[in-house]
Amino acid sequence: MLCTPFCRTIGIPHPILSAGIGSAASPELAAAVSNAGGLGVLGTASLPARFVRVQINRLRELSDRPFGVNVVLPLLRRGTIEACLDEHVPVLVLFWGEAEELTSIIADAHRQDTRVFVQVGSREEALVAVDAGADGVIAQGWEAGGHVRGTTALSVLVPTVVDAIAPVPVIAAGGVADGRTLLAALCLGAQAVSMGTRFLASEEANADLGYKQRVVSAIAEDTVRTELFDRGWERASHRVLRNELVRTWEAAGRPNPGARPREGEMLGTMLSGGATVSIPTYSAYVPEPGVSASLDGMALYAGQSCSLVNDIKPAAQIVGDVMRDAEATLRHLQIGAA
Repeated sequence: MLCTPFCRTIGIPHPILSAGIGSAASPELAAAVSNAGGLGVLGTASLPARFVRVQINRLRELSDRPFGVNVVLPLLRRGTIEACLDEHVPVLVLFWGEAEELTSIIADAHRQDTRVFVQVGSREEALVAVDAGADGVIAQGWEAGGHVRGTTALSVLVPTVVDAIAPVPVIAAGGVADGRTLLAALCLGAQAVSMGTRFLASEEANADLGYKQRVVSAIAEDTVRTELFDRGWERASHRVLRNELVRTWEAAGRPNPGARPREGEMLGTMLSGGATVSIPTYSAYVPEPGVSASLDGMALYAGQSCSLVNDIKPAAQIVGDVMRDAEATLRHLQIGAA
């Protein structure tokens, strides 16, 4: 019922993408979303290219459906784009890139018949992406979790971008976690939605269970937009849950890097990208399973849609529940209109 032109182009029945939420966007999560009729997106963050290739192959073992791979350009490791194109991924999702870099990557991708979607935070960024050859854009509202480039609410950003780049498809990201918010995004002109926080609280997400439980327990007011967790990615705005470290920094008057509480401490280690990594205070790492550091000192990325996330369940069930909720809401509106 809610199949859009974007769905028909990609070859999926449901207008739902799982966001490439860094290392939490595992092959298992992406495959589960794709198998359920959405477009699962694999996260790469700063993972080495050889590991990204392994992850792509693992995803293909789990699903024969269309999928995407997310690449955050400031964190790009040598060989990652080549690995994606060598493996002929159906969709490449780019974020935080500038015009020249986007144009080059998109041209290479199109030669391999890979579609490219660029995540943007403004009308101006959307126009740059389309001029660079993007097949579509993901308009990310400021209420989104993780790294956020824009400063505009989704309800204003989506129609603004839709009007600016039509007929290029627009996907909505930020504040979407259930059927009502999916339907609202479609009414704003989006052809699909990209959900991060909702899929973070899935069984398949490669994230620490305690982290998932904090997302489930949180509400929008528990999140804060900041540049605090900058070790590994400086001067990049992001939205996280307010934990002990955030509160300590706020109580100290929000000092700049170099004068922050506990700066220079090592919090612990975890296995990430096939290697054991050390986690310093203010690190940008996503807490993965087996992390030895306290969650009160790590970046707990989450969007304001955490208010709508009340449980941890299989990704396929999330897709099904969102679609049923959206279709029920639409039927209710149609009955009311009659």
